[in-house]
Amino acid sequence: MLNTHYDILVVGGGAAGFFTAINAAELCPNLKIAILERGKEVLTKVKISGGGRCNVTHAEFIPKDLTKNYPRGEKELLGPFHAFMTGDTLAWFEQRGVEIKMEEDGRMFPISDSSQTIIDCFTSEISRLKIELLTSHPVKSIVKKEECWEITTGKDLLTCQSIVMATGSNPKMWNVIESLGHYIIPPVPSLFTFNIKDQRIVALPGVATEASIKVVDDKKKVILESEGPLLITHWGMSGPAILKLSAWGARSLAPLSYKFEIQVNWLLHDTEEDVIAQLMRLKTKNAKQTLHKYPQFDLPKRLWQSLLMASGINEGEIWADISKKKLQNLANQMTQSIFQVDGKSTFKEEFVTAGGVDLKGVNFKTFESKVHTHLYFAGEVLNIDAITGGFNFQNAWTSGYIVAKAIADNV
Repeated sequence: MLNTHYDILVVGGGAAGFFTAINAAELCPNLKIAILERGKEVLTKVKISGGGRCNVTHAEFIPKDLTKNYPRGEKELLGPFHAFMTGDTLAWFEQRGVEIKMEEDGRMFPISDSSQTIIDCFTSEISRLKIELLTSHPVKSIVKKEECWEITTGKDLLTCQSIVMATGSNPKMWNVIESLGHYIIPPVPSLFTFNIKDQRIVALPGVATEASIKVVDDKKKVILESEGPLLITHWGMSGPAILKLSAWGARSLAPLSYKFEIQVNWLLHDTEEDVIAQLMRLKTKNAKQTLHKYPQFDLPKRLWQSLLMASGINEGEIWADISKKKLQNLANQMTQSIFQVDGKSTFKEEFVTAGGVDLKGVNFKTFESKVHTHLYFAGEVLNIDAITGGFNFQNAWTSGYIVAKAIADNV
């Protein structure tokens, strides 16, 4: 076994780990720095994120507003975002030749539309800065010695002055961190889609529309709500509106075993009363028209037809023949459709968990442990997670930069 000493060891070869190591090396070129990665590959999550395009960050430039996208970590990230946030991220990448573009929904991607651009940027930076990359080095134990940290991997015994845990949602590493005196909040999934088997949507995979969704309890009390694009899939419902609900509801939906009721308003904010009044006007105006042929309320045609069938309005029926009762049914279906959720599916592009190192044990001016000096945390190893849209990466960049600066200030 080799026994090698480093100034900084970063455990975890993902986004947060690379960003920490690169910034530390830039701030302190004389330090000996290595990244430890348990697998053969690095930056695997970066590669698949954003459908292989890498959603680098989100076009939100006010720290307080940016924090609102973090179900866990909102309060703690306010200070850090004042030190390093979206504008700094864009400048950082652009200084290294990576141009970033903004899409209509605020998500930001490399102009190349390829995550490989980000990976190439990171790998060329660690090569330029002479940061060692030790792959296939699973960490077995971390022990605090008087003057340094001692890390046993599957291959070597390493020592270092400062250690950075950037291991993401890795249960084995959470166990190691727990052995160092930190409390770990047990993980539950976040960012998942809803499994729903329902006649009204079974033939509609691929249909997308803006909707508002409420999770209701058995007394019909609203416990969570969200709005935005909703996508009907082969297994149920997905899209930003659903993923947002799953992130904010990660803790409350887990004890329900992901079996609960949702109420969907396919018209976003229109009330049942508003819709009935509008339907009565349409009944007069379009008396001889068949309902199935001409969708109303800007709804996708297949969804409109499905809601008509669910309201008892058959193909071929014209407006003049529709009873008030059927119009009430339709108004109800459009504004208060009830669906039973029966389980979840992992959102393929981003596997995110709510859970990790308890935030009470971390100093958010430096992301240093309150239990041990020279022990730092970056990225999703902490109990911080966000809704989809580039926010989880922004947490990785911010925490990584602040850790690097804190270590540099102590050298």
